[in-house]
Amino acid sequence: MNTSPQELLITHTYKEIDAIIAASNRIILGKEHAIRLALACLFARGHLLIEDLPGVGKTTLSHVLASSLGLGFQRIQFTSDLLPADILGVSIYSRETGAFSFHPGPIFAQVILADEINRATPRTQSALLEAMEEQQVTIEGETRLLPEPFFVIATQNPSHQVGTFPLPESQLDRFMMRIELGYPDSGAERELLMGSDRRELLKHIRPVIKPERLIEIQHLAGKIHASSALLDYLQDLLEYSRKSNEFQNGLSPRAGLAILHAAKSWALMEGHAEVLPEDIQSILPGVIGHRLHSLENLNTSSKGLANHLIKQVPIP
Repeated sequence: MNTSPQELLITHTYKEIDAIIAASNRIILGKEHAIRLALACLFARGHLLIEDLPGVGKTTLSHVLASSLGLGFQRIQFTSDLLPADILGVSIYSRETGAFSFHPGPIFAQVILADEINRATPRTQSALLEAMEEQQVTIEGETRLLPEPFFVIATQNPSHQVGTFPLPESQLDRFMMRIELGYPDSGAERELLMGSDRRELLKHIRPVIKPERLIEIQHLAGKIHASSALLDYLQDLLEYSRKSNEFQNGLSPRAGLAILHAAKSWALMEGHAEVLPEDIQSILPGVIGHRLHSLENLNTSSKGLANHLIKQVPIP
């Protein structure tokens, strides 16, 4: 049986992605599933929110992704006194030239780590809104394009911790996925305790692919086929969330698009030429966990909500 050019390209890309995951696994121990979800979000041109306790590797994961993909990286430490101009940049008057010159802020990088985003005020949090949605920022009346690819990874501490400002719904919805890392298992933690410092290992990580190749992978992910039956399944999931009395609000059309795009990326990472129901089920917890709020006595974790939907909605 002849293999089509599309299938050959998918197979080649699958091997490249495996190499990226292998490089990441050498730094982030015991968290391959979280790494795969983060990559699926990136390949789908989304943005990622990592919510977990301090010290479990959120920042390290961001560094690893940027380094293994050869992307320019900027970290923004969000604090209560951070201003929008600290993120976007400012125009400064020069006496020598007699004119204002724009000094770009850290937002003008390919990978942005918005570290502890919920420690900043809502006004500062919202400075990311246009950048995440439009891949551009408007400063002092002038629109400036951001680099491509452009990927925001925000880390967030649990809301019960002191000094946090809950992200508004509009900001949460800009993130395609929200994931957690959690504590490592005993084997991974022992290796972590006995191994080299992660910061030292990060210095030696080399890009597996170039940024130009990443853009090609993003385009390829968007072309993965989704059949009519697969779209029926996705719409059934959306419809159940909207008509059921178990949730405060159903999943929006934007959430449906996020599920589809993330599932296409996951299918590519699995070497599939088209999206399977299993691909949707794999990414569902990350996409709906911050969008769906239970009113009933359900397991309110992201995985619990996703498992409930999967159980209630049969595959056509």
